Amino acid sequence: MAIIIELDVMLAKRKMKLNDLASKVGITPQNLSVLKSGRAKAVRFSTLEAICRTLECQPGDILYFQPDE
Repeated sequence: MAIIIELDVMLAKRKMKLNDLASKVGITPQNLSVLKSGRAKAVRFSTLEAICRTLECQPGDILYFQPDE
């Protein structure tokens, strides 16, 4: 996968648990876990916006592109 998700890194920096973020963002912990593990096929911009607002970060802080080798 070329898009790498580092949501766990930002959660650790903010000292926040996945369940806390899920409740603040308004999605289930299971769906957030799918995103965090990199198994998600898509993410809504509204969800990404809510995550960034809650974690006080930019999308580039949790998502980055890694070219296939």
